Amino acid sequence: MPQRGSFAGQPVLVFDLEQPRTPEMPIYPAHRPGYYYALHRRHSDPPLAPTAGARSSASGMAVIMEHTGTHIDAPCHQALHGKLYGGIDAVAAATWRGFRELGAETLRPLVVPGVLLDVATSRGVECLAPGELVTAVDLEACCARLGVTIEPGMAVLVRTGNGRFWHDAERYLDAPGIGPDASRWLAARAPSVVGCDTMTWDLPGLVDQELGCDLPGHVVFLVQHGIPIVENLQLEELAAHRVVRFTFVCTPLQLTGATGSPVRPLAIVPA
Repeated sequence: MPQRGSFAGQPVLVFDLEQPRTPEMPIYPAHRPGYYYALHRRHSDPPLAPTAGARSSASGMAVIMEHTGTHIDAPCHQALHGKLYGGIDAVAAATWRGFRELGAETLRPLVVPGVLLDVATSRGVECLAPGELVTAVDLEACCARLGVTIEPGMAVLVRTGNGRFWHDAERYLDAPGIGPDASRWLAARAPSVVGCDTMTWDLPGLVDQELGCDLPGHVVFLVQHGIPIVENLQLEELAAHRVVRFTFVCTPLQLTGATGSPVRPLAIVPA
């Protein structure tokens, strides 16, 4: 449920768009272990110093792969013909400690107008079927139905309904995807960020003939336009409350040289 709060002196509802991170959450094999947490120090351990008295402490270690859970892709995540966004040489920019350019630390904190394009509701279904594609026609139809115009700098979130399966990893990974024409349609409108409720924006395995590669949306946004992508969003509550417009807040961690960052995005609407 959304939380009540205050923003700019006005009462608001705050929607948490992050999916919970657990070792059992949906993860592609290439990104395992995904999430692992070890409680290194417990309250039952002896205090570190005699001055601690009755006080105790606990601390742990987290292993989080960049592209698992709710996360944002940095531009260095993808290249085409060996080039990153802006024509940067992808091989020369990489070191064993990360990228010299276009890493996660270059992603700016976002507090921007956002819009939810609920394709599932627009089609009259709870969720798009596995393998189905969201098309440019779908996005145009959503905008027309909602009376929305995509303006430069907006955050555009696309709902397929797939987020409801987060606790069923096999079903969640067998997802719909955003088609290449939809990606090009959106990119042409210059959003500051795009996001979806699937593991990957694209339909895995789909090869775009124009680009000659798979994951064409990643190439369109990250390589050709430098627009980051947020994946594994929880959009069900927004849809249930029929929220269309909101303030989108997303603050990537400054993970220097990283190809992405975990995020906890928020959607804020007037109460």
